[in-house]
Amino acid sequence: MSDSSFLAWPFFETTHRDLAVNLDAWAKSELANIDHSDIDTACRTLVAKLGKAGWLQHTAATAGETMDVRSLCLSREILARHDGLADFAFAMQGLGTGAISLFGTEQQQAQWLPRTRRGEAVAAFALTEPQSGSDVANSTLSATLDGDLYLLNGEKTWISNGGIADVYTVFARTGDAPGARGLSAFIVTPDMPGFEVVERLETIAPHPLARLRFTDVKVPTSALIGESGQGFKIAMSVLDVFRSTVAAAALGFSRRALDESLARVSTREIQGAPLFELQMVQGHIADMAVDVDASALLIYRAAWCKDSGQPRVTREAAMAKLFSTDKAQDVIDRAVQLHGGEGVRSGATVEKLYREIRALRIYEGASDVQRVVIARQAILAYSGE
Repeated sequence: MSDSSFLAWPFFETTHRDLAVNLDAWAKSELANIDHSDIDTACRTLVAKLGKAGWLQHTAATAGETMDVRSLCLSREILARHDGLADFAFAMQGLGTGAISLFGTEQQQAQWLPRTRRGEAVAAFALTEPQSGSDVANSTLSATLDGDLYLLNGEKTWISNGGIADVYTVFARTGDAPGARGLSAFIVTPDMPGFEVVERLETIAPHPLARLRFTDVKVPTSALIGESGQGFKIAMSVLDVFRSTVAAAALGFSRRALDESLARVSTREIQGAPLFELQMVQGHIADMAVDVDASALLIYRAAWCKDSGQPRVTREAAMAKLFSTDKAQDVIDRAVQLHGGEGVRSGATVEKLYREIRALRIYEGASDVQRVVIARQAILAYSGE
């Protein structure tokens, strides 16, 4: 049984504790038999199930509401512990509509957020380009104003839910200013002429991913999110909310790896005694337990700061993502080692966790980029800026 003592920490309110207990119970009964043989179908099924059960209500906020980051983090942690694709499905509904939640007009919110919350529409966040991953300011997909339309031309790649999404938040260069200040955000649907899924991308942990091409895609000015030239600000604001949740997903994987390892070393015998009796094994378990708790402290500090009204949690979120994803890799690697040959058997729980965790150290800001962010935040704090 996974440790839930962290729910007593002062970061949480009663609503958060209730959410954790109820979602965990739901996940145990609803996620155990999801067929992953067809990833597209599985992802759509998971979005529909999560929406029908009401869990996707936490992924968006309309006028008068605020995004509860602690609820987002708890949801991702619990879902990831049970099923990596369920976590992915939940996360993308939030990330894909984050810009609409935070900066969209009432009409844009009314058109899309009820549908994505109910699981009736799949969402995607189209930011990365072939030549620009973490370097968002280097984006080149263009949006040229033509009367009451924008013409979009260029490519996006590594787009989660690419090929199955019903709505995409797309970032494009409108040329208001050079670099980051020249980006804007748009709502794009796949039925718009000129929108094309040119490649489906396969990864070590299967998820729906694609490379997209835009050829004179006509987007009405009413689909502009926020103001022209605000795209970089919008993207960073969305990531400021959701970066901590990536760390939470990594924590969910870590907790599952620790649980699997505790079960293994408690029941597996060596020379007539449980594997756990070996001091070296105890050392591994101790390191794993410390990494799990330290990750949780960083994650829920960042989430609590955001929910408490701190405008930006760039430093806290970067620390949480860097530490939690890197340590999750270590925890899961130890779990594989403790499982021996079973740990590398295709389809084994820890083998699947081993494949799932690697991408989290890359997407939404790679680990090395987070180190740069943290260092810059540290020097700013030192200089008093």
